[in-house]
Amino acid sequence: MLLAVDMGNTQTALGLFDGDDLVHSWRMPTDRTFTADEVHMRLEGYFRMSNLDLSQVKAIAFAGVVPELSREWHAVAARLTATAVVVGTQTAQATKLRVANPAEVGADRIANAVAAETFYGAPAIVVDFGTATNIDVIDSEGYYIGGSIAPGIRISMDALTARASKLASVPLESPAHAIGRNTVECVQSGAVIGAAAMAEGLVARIKNELGAPDARVIATGGLSSVVAQSTDVFDVIDNQLTLRGIREIYRRMTE
Repeated sequence: MLLAVDMGNTQTALGLFDGDDLVHSWRMPTDRTFTADEVHMRLEGYFRMSNLDLSQVKAIAFAGVVPELSREWHAVAARLTATAVVVGTQTAQATKLRVANPAEVGADRIANAVAAETFYGAPAIVVDFGTATNIDVIDSEGYYIGGSIAPGIRISMDALTARASKLASVPLESPAHAIGRNTVECVQSGAVIGAAAMAEGLVARIKNELGAPDARVIATGGLSSVVAQSTDVFDVIDNQLTLRGIREIYRRMTE
């Protein structure tokens, strides 16, 4: 079995694949102080609670934006006698990038681009609602060509509540109306409908620049389902897109 690891700045998503099938998925905090022992212990706990055997993992594929944790994950792979594959320069032959500095492209964005082309076709636009809101653009030939990066919804909320502490308890939910009738609805409108409006505006501009009005638009990331309630700009919501992209890159590297 393959354990796909999407290591974000805030959370790490884990996906266990048996062939092409995603058997189980988990989320754990991304803590830069974690040692290999702590990572291994958490994995054992997740697998045990899911009635799974960690020793069945024969390979670990990483897409990470936290370099200091990569060494610890490599140590975990060694402990499991599992093959380790890192999305990036090591997997360049299995991916298609058409950018000025390929080494600068985040591994999660590469995985998103691969998954979008493989499962939904090209051209495509991925809107990933994570710590940052990333928009990844895949041209008609399936190449990742760039996109945009904006502060994520939670980062924006954290910045807002740091200066206005009375707003700290507002849940991130899609409000029924753009015009908030109380403080909670006003904040939800700004945060959630605002994120949806930003996605609509950027997607429209990107489609125009691509000359591809029919490009598929895929939403992913932890808050994608919430934002999707406030817009019809997305053709697909795939919260496992990045993990599936990591799995596909691993498949290309090993077949």
